[in-house]
Amino acid sequence: MTIDHTHQIKPLVKVAEKAFLNAHAPYSNFKVGAAARTSSGVIVSGCNVENASYGLTVCAERNCIAQGVVQGAVQFSQLVIYTKQETLTPPCGACRQVIAEFFQQDGVITAVNHLQQQKQWTVAQLLPDAFLPDHLAK
Repeated sequence: MTIDHTHQIKPLVKVAEKAFLNAHAPYSNFKVGAAARTSSGVIVSGCNVENASYGLTVCAERNCIAQGVVQGAVQFSQLVIYTKQETLTPPCGACRQVIAEFFQQDGVITAVNHLQQQKQWTVAQLLPDAFLPDHLAK
């Protein structure tokens, strides 16, 4: 599905590219930068941070959302994931779950690479039937 948010996405791509430069990926050399727009329009960024204990690695998408939460955001509308891979990189499963927590189902997630290729999804497309806060027992 292609969603036309080109005019809104350019600032996010620039911020994600800049975050990419700070990625700490000494083990995989798979660097990722991310940028998200909060519901109030603020752009936050994050990069992946690897750890020798691989399970403790933090993906760029979750790092980016956490940066927004630090600034008081709990709702986001767009997220860009930037890599220098030939193949566009969607979020991993853990990131999809976190994205589902902080984005509406129609929120836009875009993978972009250094070749200026991009692919977009809605949150609902990335994680259909997501486990959401409403599923928790009250």
